[in-house]
Amino acid sequence: MAKYPTTLLDIAKALGTSIGTVHRALHNNPGVSPVTRTRVLQMARTLGYQPNLAASYLSSKKTLRVSVNTLRGTTSFWDEVRAGIREEAGSLVLKNVEIDFRTCPHLGDGEEEAFESALREKVDGIIIFPSRPQTLRPWIHRASEASIPVVCVATDAPQSGRLGIVAVDTRASGSIAADLMGRFIGGREGPVAITLSDMAITEHAEKYAAFERTLRSYYPRLHLLDPVEDHGLEAEANRKCRKLFAEHPDLCGVYVTTEDSIPVVKAARDAKLLPGLTIITTDLFPDLVPQIRSGAVAATIYQRPRTQGRMAFRMLRTLLSDGSNSSHHVTLAPHLVMRGNLDFFLRTQSRESVKEKSHQSRERVSTPAR
Repeated sequence: MAKYPTTLLDIAKALGTSIGTVHRALHNNPGVSPVTRTRVLQMARTLGYQPNLAASYLSSKKTLRVSVNTLRGTTSFWDEVRAGIREEAGSLVLKNVEIDFRTCPHLGDGEEEAFESALREKVDGIIIFPSRPQTLRPWIHRASEASIPVVCVATDAPQSGRLGIVAVDTRASGSIAADLMGRFIGGREGPVAITLSDMAITEHAEKYAAFERTLRSYYPRLHLLDPVEDHGLEAEANRKCRKLFAEHPDLCGVYVTTEDSIPVVKAARDAKLLPGLTIITTDLFPDLVPQIRSGAVAATIYQRPRTQGRMAFRMLRTLLSDGSNSSHHVTLAPHLVMRGNLDFFLRTQSRESVKEKSHQSRERVSTPAR
């Protein structure tokens, strides 16, 4: 795994202070006490901070321009990814960082157009969620030929020429979900189901494979049905799950690999399968919280979207700084959220939200409307 350079955000977090304070202290600007300046300088040395790393590539450019091509989404997942990107961009010493957020309404809808627009505007780098990797490969190759690094976030576009990928460990996520489900269900025999957006998405295919393999290895009394593909549409998820529950009233459990878990829970409740049905979901957002508290959802696998966004921008910055053509890959361990540790995660999310709002009031990141 590649080691990424220390940023102002890292120093600020280590000291429990703001990025602005760290920036002023490192540049000997007024408004910082001698004691604080000393603490900042000491922490910078401890963490190995190199202030001129980004400048080595960007010194001749007035503005660093990055295109972020992601989904609108139905929950807070993609908002959190974008917040992490803004947070990391704001930690740069550079004064002018322009981020063009190109947001697609649905899976595959407008992906190529967004990429073409980024290339046409000659951005310095691109962060993408490749929901249709096979259609984006030619565009990523074009970016590579133009020396524009591309970093994938949340899911990969293998054999495309992309230079980086930041994602949660999908195989670990699928395996954890299967093991949890087997333990919750106990010694019962019967079918279990998995819902995903599209098997063409690398992330979802890997979760499915890991889930199936773990069930087969450790819980042979449970058999996995064909995947339910909802294509990221809540109405489709609800409709297909209603059909699933009607055809399999003996269903033991469902693993929802996407953010569309509420339509699945609602369909299960309407089919009167709760509380006997074990439901394991993905990520954490306001509408899911009461479902976890009530026990309707046994557990959710949190994919750390804000961290994914932060690391994706940091990786892109590193690629721009050193001009590397080698592939970088960051795999994050998923976090398991259940009733017992739910409040801990909610407090963490609340603190991050407050920091993001404070940061937005000071940030120098331009985000033009698209």
